Amino acid sequence: MKYYLGVDAGGSKTYALITDEHGCIRGKGQSGNGNHQLGLEQARLNITSSVETALQQAGLIRSDIEFAFFGLAGADRPIDYSILRPLVSGLGFSRHAIDCDTMIAMRAGTSQPFGVVLLCGSGTNSAGRNRQGEFFQCGGFNYQFGDFGGGGTLAVEAFRAVIRSWDGREQQTILTKLLLEFLGCNSVQDMFDDFLDNNKSVPLHTTKLLFQAAEQGDEVACRILSVQGEELGKSAAAIIQRLNMQHEAFDVVLAGSVLTRGEGPFIYSYIAKAVSEVASQATLVKLKVEPAVGAVWMAMEASGSSVSTEVYEKLRTVSDYQTIQQLDETRRA
Repeated sequence: MKYYLGVDAGGSKTYALITDEHGCIRGKGQSGNGNHQLGLEQARLNITSSVETALQQAGLIRSDIEFAFFGLAGADRPIDYSILRPLVSGLGFSRHAIDCDTMIAMRAGTSQPFGVVLLCGSGTNSAGRNRQGEFFQCGGFNYQFGDFGGGGTLAVEAFRAVIRSWDGREQQTILTKLLLEFLGCNSVQDMFDDFLDNNKSVPLHTTKLLFQAAEQGDEVACRILSVQGEELGKSAAAIIQRLNMQHEAFDVVLAGSVLTRGEGPFIYSYIAKAVSEVASQATLVKLKVEPAVGAVWMAMEASGSSVSTEVYEKLRTVSDYQTIQQLDETRRA
């Protein structure tokens, strides 16, 4: 029996998943930050911990693993790989590979080893890989380096819109009422003073208010969300053109909480328009599978095997890492 390890190491959590060649889940492990940019030693310890836990649960040792594939946040530039290759090599797997975490998210959302992925969660990132294996990343480095959006930015945009409406620079918006209720403030003046005097940051969950306001037809909220959609669409178009995929059939995988939850339609149409203008055969798909599963599939392919229909059918049901063990027990029963 062959066993495969897939790891999804992000800025807040690290997930490890072991399956056999038939797609049956044998072990999983979870720990904290796996992004070396937020602390190399902490990332090393957390990746190691998640892998150890998965191996112990599976009753396996490192030499039992046919191939280990690591999708790592922060694997953006050659300088990052010069740091990450020794880190992963030190984990003791004879056959392994690493890639940016965007690629395991893309692979989890499509049945092909190529395509485009747009991520919009607390931050934003976009990347793609063509049939020839060429890779291009567009963004992922913050506003200063050309990005716009993600939950953090959208939360600030909502807050700014309320301030600007209050002082007369912006039209009236439903966001004012929603934000005051959400923060427990009696007035915009109270909110303004509280955040300014206490150097407070806008809560990330403020983003949800944009979608609530947009559902009520609020022009200000709709405009902010349209900018997010247009920016993601520009990123997708740039990747498609850079990788010469205009005449190809492939999936554009939408990942991250801002794009995968029910509010997505307020942004979706702008992405769809931008993509269709440069690649008429491309299909937008919402990510419904844990990225760690994509890492497992990439491990299988990197080892020289293909991902069978049986494996796809078993692992496409894994939409939430926290339910993986329950799903596995159900299969065994």
